[in-house]
Amino acid sequence: MTPAIPALRLSSFYFMYYAVLGGFTPYWSLYLKDHGQDAAAIGLLMSLWYATRIVAPSSWNWLAGRSSRPIRWLHLGCIASALSFCLFLLPLGFTGLFAAMCVFCFFHNATMPQFEAITLSHLHGAIERYGAIRVWGSLGFIAVVALFGVLLDHIAVAWLPLLMLPLLVGITASAFVNDYGPAQRDALPAAAAEFRQRLRRPEVIAFFITCLLVQISFGPLYTFFSLYLEQHGYRPSALGAFWVIGVAVEVAVFFFSPRLFLRWPAQTVLLVAVASAALRWLVTALFPDSPAIMTLAQLTHAINFAAFFASAMQLMAQYFPGPLGGHGQGVFYGFSSGVGGALGALIAGQAWRIGGGRLAFEVAAVFAAVAALIAWRWVRPERAALRAARESRIGNGES
Repeated sequence: MTPAIPALRLSSFYFMYYAVLGGFTPYWSLYLKDHGQDAAAIGLLMSLWYATRIVAPSSWNWLAGRSSRPIRWLHLGCIASALSFCLFLLPLGFTGLFAAMCVFCFFHNATMPQFEAITLSHLHGAIERYGAIRVWGSLGFIAVVALFGVLLDHIAVAWLPLLMLPLLVGITASAFVNDYGPAQRDALPAAAAEFRQRLRRPEVIAFFITCLLVQISFGPLYTFFSLYLEQHGYRPSALGAFWVIGVAVEVAVFFFSPRLFLRWPAQTVLLVAVASAALRWLVTALFPDSPAIMTLAQLTHAINFAAFFASAMQLMAQYFPGPLGGHGQGVFYGFSSGVGGALGALIAGQAWRIGGGRLAFEVAAVFAAVAALIAWRWVRPERAALRAARESRIGNGES
């Protein structure tokens, strides 16, 4: 009998985790600016969110994979994340902010890759249900972005850490009601050798490079988008509305992702998503003063984030099935999201310093265009299908 999927418990973690990002991603740069940091300092501090992803996911999954109770590492990461965030309640200068960001971001970034592996361990053979669970993260993000946008119209942005702290407590509570799927608990320690073999495949390498470049292209959005809009006369509630628009369209994509992947292969969806990102950043660079055009640009978030992420998870399940998922998620978050996010924030900061928001988003468009070229050339459905057929023949003893 197939075990029931604990969708409610899994969804609760995504809801709380992305609710924290709903407070962090749109408004943290405003908080840092309120603490007297300039654009270069903000770019450096925000890059720590991604730089810690280089080491946190892989090290945490390594520890979890060698533990008799790997779920304890999720508990520990969530507790440490909430406790370290309390540092932001103190009056900190640049050095203090730098240290606090390093500690908090490390522990917070350690948790989601492990939880993605937990979710996939429950969805073995039913990966199409991932979107219906992950969508609750988008709903959590929307709820907090909208609420905080209204609140910050009336209270000082210095209150932001106090507003976010209960959300981190909520993540910890959710972690304690989740665990790995039964089949995965027994298989985690034996997966490393096969993982290394799969990691050397050309299409897998191309996939991770594509994800790296896409994450770099998102640097100006995650680091300076709110400041960019503020420079063009938008109020905090309007900033929140733009973020909500972008994430709201994620919901439809995640809900309907099973139908999407029945019609098109994940590699094709990935290519379209990456190409749309290049267009989005170019439009954002050229028309920031037009609310209508900016709204349309934000609506493409459904494609260049939600469809991209959903297709990436589909491909991760193909490339690293079963107990390989934890190792794969470590690389995905560490290399693609970690290195890419850190470089994206740093490159965006330098581009902003040289040519302002317009140049930052123009550079982002170039990175996305290169990613689309790589995806088109090397991450292709027929290539994956041929490899699967070849491995099937080998498994059946054919030459």
